[in-house]
Amino acid sequence: MRRATVFTASIGAGHDLPAELLAAELRDDHGWEVDVVDALALAGGFVERAITGTTFESPVRNRLFDLEHRLLHDITITHRIAGVLGETLAGRQMLRHLARARPDVAISTYPGSTEILGRLRRHGRIAIPCVAAITDLAALRFWACRGIDLHLVTQAESMPEVRAIAGFATEIRHVRGLSDPRFTRAEEEIVSRTHAREHLALPADVPVAVVSGGGWAVGDLAGATEVVLDADPLARVLILCGTSESRRLELAASFAAEDRVRAIGFTDRMPEVLAAADVLIHSTAGLTVMEALIVGCRVISYGWGVGHIRANNAAFAEHGLATVVGDRAGLRAAVLEAFASPGAPDRSFAALPTAASVVAQRYG
Repeated sequence: MRRATVFTASIGAGHDLPAELLAAELRDDHGWEVDVVDALALAGGFVERAITGTTFESPVRNRLFDLEHRLLHDITITHRIAGVLGETLAGRQMLRHLARARPDVAISTYPGSTEILGRLRRHGRIAIPCVAAITDLAALRFWACRGIDLHLVTQAESMPEVRAIAGFATEIRHVRGLSDPRFTRAEEEIVSRTHAREHLALPADVPVAVVSGGGWAVGDLAGATEVVLDADPLARVLILCGTSESRRLELAASFAAEDRVRAIGFTDRMPEVLAAADVLIHSTAGLTVMEALIVGCRVISYGWGVGHIRANNAAFAEHGLATVVGDRAGLRAAVLEAFASPGAPDRSFAALPTAASVVAQRYG
């Protein structure tokens, strides 16, 4: 029986969900034995506290996050220092785990563990193949790394940046299977808008917007909701607050008198939520944008724009994947345009190989 270790990080669903889906398909469809490991918990100590202790509840903290990203991603010397520190502080723990688990392949859905695996592989400290699963569109240093044998990307537009970072020795494959499989059902049909609205008890004949702050519920969620309500007197808004129950309670209280608004915590109904919507107003990047496009939901990026989101916004605009706006006036115009011109489902996604099938074929 083939074995794999999948490294993730429990800092929102953006890394854990792809790890669990990849592991489940390797187990269920290919007969592999798979263990999923939280790389931050494995590292422990300073590394875990430094990453999981990050919050974005004030402009000052957002500016600090933006500065940190510029230092680690945009400046070569500080990026290299961070890589050396990561290998020094967490590499030994990852090597010990791999020695115990004895997998045939190591996979990472978290940029921090990808960087460490690549460095360990490059330096001859890991003999088994290493795979990176990439769910962001741009700003891919750490997501991609020299030494990684196979890079799996969820968006084809990412491939040139991965190649520039990781070099020509790596293999790059465009895949699905790192997001909820219900986005592409067994018969390869996208979840319909009619079914989704019935499932969520939403009217069939009014505009619907989803306002999302990602796993941490960051950005101007209240402002985006107010803009949608003002733009159309019939519009409904679903506010997605991820794992931040405090933010959900705050927003629910703010809009308690408005029956057109629902503030929702972490949900496993994202295919229905996005299929029901005419537009997604999203403050962070990653899988949610791609999932919206799959079901034909227009995307607006608004409300945060710091750190890696700044680079992703530039890529969204370059490739025409999302409308990027910087203020509420621009948001209102973009919302009205989205309501007037609904998107169409992207059925090409269903034809892609799954990440698990590529791994199993390559290393089975």
